[in-house]
Amino acid sequence: MKTNLTRPTGILVVAAIGLVVVTLGAQSSSMNTLGERYARLVLAMGPHDPDYVDAYYGPPEWRKEAEAAKLPLAEIATRAAALARELAAAAPAPSAEEMLRLRHAYVSRQLEALRARASMLQGTLLTTRLKFDEESKALYDAVAPMHSAAEFAQVLGELEKKLPGQGPLVQRLDEFRSHFIIPKERLDATFKAAIDGCRSRTLQHIALPPGESFTVEYVTGKSWSGYNWYQGNYRSLIQVNTDLPIFIDRAIDLACHEGYPGHHVYNVLLEKNLVRDRGWMEFAVYPLFSPQSLIAEGTANYGIDVAFPRAERMEFERRVLFPAAQLDAGMVSQYYDVLALVDKLSYAGNEAARRYLDGEIDKNAAIDWLEQYGLYSRPRAEQRVRFTEQYRSYVINYNLGKDMVAEHIEARGGTPDNPDTRWEEFARLISSPRLPSGLSRK
Repeated sequence: MKTNLTRPTGILVVAAIGLVVVTLGAQSSSMNTLGERYARLVLAMGPHDPDYVDAYYGPPEWRKEAEAAKLPLAEIATRAAALARELAAAAPAPSAEEMLRLRHAYVSRQLEALRARASMLQGTLLTTRLKFDEESKALYDAVAPMHSAAEFAQVLGELEKKLPGQGPLVQRLDEFRSHFIIPKERLDATFKAAIDGCRSRTLQHIALPPGESFTVEYVTGKSWSGYNWYQGNYRSLIQVNTDLPIFIDRAIDLACHEGYPGHHVYNVLLEKNLVRDRGWMEFAVYPLFSPQSLIAEGTANYGIDVAFPRAERMEFERRVLFPAAQLDAGMVSQYYDVLALVDKLSYAGNEAARRYLDGEIDKNAAIDWLEQYGLYSRPRAEQRVRFTEQYRSYVINYNLGKDMVAEHIEARGGTPDNPDTRWEEFARLISSPRLPSGLSRK
């Protein structure tokens, strides 16, 4: 499925946007040592939190040593505090290369998130005492805006006009969407067609190293709908959860988000440009509960729109995916008109999580809220609450992350009507260690 790349006109070669190998001076050598210590601390968290180390492709002996040592959380916290002090003393000069300044800020802030997570696991910062927004700020370097029920009610009113009839709106939406479920026997063919479309569009703008590829598996019993497990060596394992019916729009969503130009491309470029080319080993490990996740999830979601602007997406769906799934392509426009409104309800999921985790509502009330204001079917609402219980304030990374990434890229000229710059700024962002708080805003 994967091919080596030449450099045809229009491809953005990553080295051309400033990610070049530099000669390591004394300061860079010091940062290499500090970066390694940070990476080892992330690995030390693994035995205490099975979700923490999302990916690792550094020296195998580092992970073996971490598993054998089983450092107590208190010791991890002590070492992290000492490392934070040394990082503060090793800050680069304001005149230093931007990538070096970004690197130092990244490791420092990622370490702060590690310390917060260690404190949470120790009980020093009891999860019942950390408010949702405090937790998201500590872990993800961002706080999601609050939205009232009245704001969602306005969108629901618009959907009432699109889906007239009897019964609750959530049931009418579910009935409408039932016509767009990918038959199980067509799922793999449809998903592969979506991957091919996402990949071909990505490769027109971003050069990837030879040999990059991923494997797709279909799984059950998960709280998420899809997951990219990055393996290193430019390989990923992408899992698609089939517990619930999969709608046709999820084919492109998952193929782009988990694959091209989303998580797979993001991890490949970090490995190529930062780990291999620069020797920055702190990027060989990805702690899930960290600011990196807002960038990763935000770019993966925004990448869907970059690869498939609305009009082009609808044409691709009509021409390729609906036939692949053996669905009626005549309803593409109507379907995406409805989905555009449903997308405006995405922050209802954040509100349900905030209220539930802050103790304002119980689990059943959170499920009810998702049904009423997010238009989740009951099974999907229950799955979403299970996700919230497992990953907590991580939920902000998808919609807030997308919005922050969009603002950053568009503020730098990457507007929808300037697609080449949009791709260029997107590639620049996923190839560099930029933090959520460092994203430019309008």
